[in-house]
Amino acid sequence: MTPSLEIAIAKPGEADAFWRANDRAARSELWAFKVVWHTQTHDLTASVDGTIAGALRVTIAASLAHVDALYVLPAYRSNGIGRALLARCEEVANYYNAHKVSVAVMNGSPALRFLESCGYHVEAVLPQHTFKLDVAMVRKFLL
Repeated sequence: MTPSLEIAIAKPGEADAFWRANDRAARSELWAFKVVWHTQTHDLTASVDGTIAGALRVTIAASLAHVDALYVLPAYRSNGIGRALLARCEEVANYYNAHKVSVAVMNGSPALRFLESCGYHVEAVLPQHTFKLDVAMVRKFLL
């Protein structure tokens, strides 16, 4: 008897146990590289007078850090908050022995110009990658 297959959208947190149990094996098979994968996510916040003005989320895995999100509220921009969040992100990544930090942004965007002013360099441009826009993969080496 053939079991019935159902593909479903998991509820938030429903697949967490599966990924905790199988993430290391999946990554080792995907990259044909047997390592101990220690994936962690850190949220950094910048507050002004008790109000969160900006935040950054970074994922660190296998000596690499990737900025998943960086956002500063418009009223607080141009005050160094984004730069400070990024600098703290690099310190955290370095603490966990990450040798580079990567970020994906729209090519030619103000975000790309900001990252370049912080020492990041374009590593590749993926044409019409996300939302049919050219995405620049930028990276900064920490060592």
